[in-house]
Amino acid sequence: MRIVAIGCEYTGKTTLFHGLMAWGHDRGIHHHLDDHFSIPDCQMLTSKEDQETMRGLPQILKERYQRFQLAYHVRLVNKYEHILLGGFHIEEYIYGPRYYYPDIGRIAETPRAWEVNMPPDTLLVHLTARPDVIEKRMEETPHDYPVVPKADIREILAQFQQEFRSSWIKRKFEIDTSDLSPDGLLQTFLKESVVHLNTRDLLIRMNTR
Repeated sequence: MRIVAIGCEYTGKTTLFHGLMAWGHDRGIHHHLDDHFSIPDCQMLTSKEDQETMRGLPQILKERYQRFQLAYHVRLVNKYEHILLGGFHIEEYIYGPRYYYPDIGRIAETPRAWEVNMPPDTLLVHLTARPDVIEKRMEETPHDYPVVPKADIREILAQFQQEFRSSWIKRKFEIDTSDLSPDGLLQTFLKESVVHLNTRDLLIRMNTR
């Protein structure tokens, strides 16, 4: 499966990917995982020093780096049959000009400009949750480098909803994670994704139950 998971911070993208990685591993399916589109990159940059260096880059370099990241990963989504992309182009379109390079403004490419070059079997899943649930998750399991402040939650949720609806990716659906456990999220995804799978992925799913 080629999966792009989007949603406001704390809606469960990383949790879903951890579940899918384990689910795939148990069935001999090895997903390529890129969940590092937020600044700083806490997936590939493992040291605090490197993360702080990235966070302190000039805005012009952050914008350019993010733009190059998107171009590179559009190539990867075409290369790998099983790939998980967290946030990706839609997250960057929302977060970039607001949190990473506000003095520069929005990058020229819209999400649609990237989507025209993605494979037709790309699956877009929008994870959402109630604002009060997101606030509670922020308090209970704070990120080392949080992106979205509490005051912005409702607006960011609305922006992700709008971009999800506007996306040209045809295979797409939403999951409200407010009341789901990690396993419940995985099972909901596996159930809801079935109708959107291509023949290859359906056969894999049937033969690896």
